[in-house]
Amino acid sequence: MRRLDQLLANLGYCSRREAREWIKAGRVTVRGAVADDFGAKVDPADVRMDGEPPDHPAGLLLLLHKPVGLVCSHDEREGPNVYSLLPPRWRARNPPVTSIGRLDKETSGLLLLTDQSELVHRLTSPKHKVPKVYRATVSADLAPALVPLFAGGTLLLKDEPAPCAPAELKIITPRTAELTLTEGRYHQVRRMFASQGAEVLTLHRTRFGHLELGDLAAGQWRELPLSEFSTAG
Repeated sequence: MRRLDQLLANLGYCSRREAREWIKAGRVTVRGAVADDFGAKVDPADVRMDGEPPDHPAGLLLLLHKPVGLVCSHDEREGPNVYSLLPPRWRARNPPVTSIGRLDKETSGLLLLTDQSELVHRLTSPKHKVPKVYRATVSADLAPALVPLFAGGTLLLKDEPAPCAPAELKIITPRTAELTLTEGRYHQVRRMFASQGAEVLTLHRTRFGHLELGDLAAGQWRELPLSEFSTAG
């Protein structure tokens, strides 16, 4: 049960003050009756705004194809962000929609967005070892010796106190590779290749846990059930 004016505000429809105006104007019903108490505790399933049910009252989980050029930050000083791709109402939700982990500005591909903080914590915690798959093109030919090096769990990056966890490297062409990580250090893929003399030129994430990007177009998203990671991933 949730307070009526807070429900409307948390779901991004309006501010709590504006919600009270909506209720006074008769725009909100509870179980078919026009609401008259903005402080009433209600079941979101019983509420209608202008005849429509609440938008994702239990929470949002989205799979987005992040384009190059957008950041995963709410700070507008860092430039255009991935949240600008979402409907205004979703951008106004409280708790806010945020990314599960980050892709840097020049990296494209699969990005999960949610307003569920527990899910963010669970899927970014190193102890859960959620695999993430990246496709990279690099500036120099990749030696076959990199495969056991990355898999060995001994690669120590600059200014890091512990070596990288074992990672699976598949060399597709001399300068194209697929890398599977189970951790998410700062710019990790780029730094791993750079440590071996290969600058990453393009980077694209194709998979997160059991989810794949597929043919989803850049800038587009699809909705996922909140139960998506209840037993998988």
